[in-house]
Amino acid sequence: MKKDIQSKADIKILIDSFYEKVKTDDTIGYLFTNVVHVDWEKHLPIMVNFWDNILFYTGNYRGQPMNLHHHLHQLSNLTLEHFARWNKLFDSTVDALFEGENAERAKQNAHSISTVMQLKILNKHNPL
Repeated sequence: MKKDIQSKADIKILIDSFYEKVKTDDTIGYLFTNVVHVDWEKHLPIMVNFWDNILFYTGNYRGQPMNLHHHLHQLSNLTLEHFARWNKLFDSTVDALFEGENAERAKQNAHSISTVMQLKILNKHNPL
């Protein structure tokens, strides 16, 4: 039996594993390697703080993810396929490493965030 996500250290394991998949993914990897050249040493701790805040309400994330994704969309049109693939990779990474209430909540939150981003980025005629 796998353990649940219980700490920032667990979130780091999740995020590191997830982005290793993302970097080489045929559908979305190019966004992180060719469209924007991600500084992984900077990006990964930000993502750990983001998810630490989402799951444990730590308040240690101060950022504007919507602005960053709008910018990415301007550089390379994001599609429903991109969001679906991100969700699939995130879910499969969580499922491979963890199980429990926080693991399920992480996946639910990821899908909620993805849906809001899709609506705000892809639905230009009806912004939220």
